[in-house]
Amino acid sequence: MTKLKEIYDYRQMIISLVRRDLRGRYKASALGFLWTFINPLCQILVYTFVFQFIMRTGIEQFYVFLISGMIPWIFFSTAVGAGTTCVKNQSEMVKKIYFPREVLPISFVTSAFINMLFCFVMIFAVILISGRGFNVLALLFLPIVMIIEYIMALGFTMIVSGLTIYFRDMEHIVGVIMMAWIYLTPIMYTVDMVPKNLRGVYFANPMTPVIQAYQQILYYEEIPAMKTLLLAGGFGLVVLIIGVYAFRKMSRNFAEEL
Repeated sequence: MTKLKEIYDYRQMIISLVRRDLRGRYKASALGFLWTFINPLCQILVYTFVFQFIMRTGIEQFYVFLISGMIPWIFFSTAVGAGTTCVKNQSEMVKKIYFPREVLPISFVTSAFINMLFCFVMIFAVILISGRGFNVLALLFLPIVMIIEYIMALGFTMIVSGLTIYFRDMEHIVGVIMMAWIYLTPIMYTVDMVPKNLRGVYFANPMTPVIQAYQQILYYEEIPAMKTLLLAGGFGLVVLIIGVYAFRKMSRNFAEEL
């Protein structure tokens, strides 16, 4: 509780860092803020072409199914992948002034989360253009799933950002892991397509129930299954607890290692 109060006391610093990151993300680029939508849209177009017209998954309106999971995945992969350096990149600040080091991963993940919220405009537009509708009751569960994904991403980011200070190859290792992880998560295919003897592995993936919950709400227009929500929430809470504990241990020597 003392640590939480301390982080709350530095909330203005978090807000300033988030604002700086959002403003500087596409600074001096010709298209600026539009890259928020162009980057994920290009990925979705490529995956749609490959999995609908070449590999033929057979999923009805595949592009809607894909975007329902891809936008949340892009937030997660950005937060964890790029988040490896969120402490290292602020080395001068860490060495010169005191502040709760948790502020850095929190501000970075929050910035990526806000970026995802902007991208949800694109999801809703695609769903409307496709002729599909929305289940208003199911949409009420969307903020819950978002919060679960946020705390999971924050937990992982705390772990990898702390490890990167001591082991600089971590950012490259995480990049490779994220490239493989997307194919081990049912974003381009359904879990039913996975052989039964491998499904245990897929459900050990903490992102599987999170993506399934998004798909149930946005693609299937259903209220997420309670089992899916509980599994996703359990994974998120465990990862956050481990991340907070590990980050606190590692942060004691950040200034010396940097």
